[in-house]
Amino acid sequence: MIYVGIDIAKLNHFASALSSDGEILLQPFSFSNSYDGFCKLQSKLEPFGTDNLVIALESTAHYGNNLVEYLVLHGFNVCILNPIQTSSFRKNNIRKTKTDKLDTFLIAKTLMANPTRFVTKRDIDILHLRNLGRFRQNLIKKRTRAKIQFTSYVDQAFPELQYFFKSGLHIHTCYALLKEAPTPEAIASMHLTHLTHLLGTASHGRFTRNMAVNLRILAQKSVGSNDSSISIQITQTIAQIELLDSQVDTVESQMKAIMRSLDSVIMTVPGIDYVNGGMILGEIGDISRFPNPAKLLAFAGLDPAVYQSGNFQARRTRMSKRGSRVLRYALMNAAHNVVKNNQTFKTYYDKKMADGRQHYNALGHCAGKLVRILYKMLTENMVFQLN
Repeated sequence: MIYVGIDIAKLNHFASALSSDGEILLQPFSFSNSYDGFCKLQSKLEPFGTDNLVIALESTAHYGNNLVEYLVLHGFNVCILNPIQTSSFRKNNIRKTKTDKLDTFLIAKTLMANPTRFVTKRDIDILHLRNLGRFRQNLIKKRTRAKIQFTSYVDQAFPELQYFFKSGLHIHTCYALLKEAPTPEAIASMHLTHLTHLLGTASHGRFTRNMAVNLRILAQKSVGSNDSSISIQITQTIAQIELLDSQVDTVESQMKAIMRSLDSVIMTVPGIDYVNGGMILGEIGDISRFPNPAKLLAFAGLDPAVYQSGNFQARRTRMSKRGSRVLRYALMNAAHNVVKNNQTFKTYYDKKMADGRQHYNALGHCAGKLVRILYKMLTENMVFQLN
């Protein structure tokens, strides 16, 4: 067997190859983080035969993702090592020497001593899910901030509008109205027929002519400001919110497509949809890296914090909230939906509430139960079987 170590960097990578006896078959060489560079690496490795090669590289943020995907799709056996493993190997050296070239040998030797599983096409799909899930969360945070800003602008321009749209300002009808007439003065001056048509079309007939009349009266009596700067902020913020809505829909559509291709057993859990399931799978990654459900629970930050001092031992503590915030969010959201769709989880939730727990505390226990079930399902490829 031939072991190839690759040291990853942003612009240029280094690679070398060792035989199982430690003989240097390829002296360290550099190749760029580009298509030409990848082809150069491939041409250097192909004479050895892909079946006889095992390639290893460290997990280094996003810099090695493109190379891993390229190598896997071209039939190479690729392993990703934890930097802690190579760091411990480096400490065994007498001399304190660290260069990119020497690191390639170190990575190859670490692989010899600690064989690990190969990266598969499924792993790459799960990596894409993780990236999409985290990007979706960022978009949602931006949209939330934009909605808060929008509300503050409307409070200044037309504070009475919240009494007209009783279901809230963040609906399509309100956005359609304010995009055309962002001030009370503009709404009050609109022709009643046009205002009625605008509200009726945007609300699919829920807003009638009488409601349009009431809105005009409300606008005429408004104490809001007609400041043009606020008007601009209202219309521009609506555009931002609608753009973010569109972007979230696009990301979710892509996540659904990947989840359909994976056909994971996680989708047999009632209440888990493609988006939540995709976020959970993406954050968990390779389930085999968790030796037991408790490790997965801790990775999600759903495990209880421990507080002990002297003879005192806290009997009740909050969840630690360490680890993956995205996974914790997805699991809590999934647990909420599973409680509504599965009697076993509903009974468990009701029991925790009867014990005096608050809603989110009881939901946290349900999320912990869900983690243990998902661990069993994913490790043994079992479908959900609780009634």
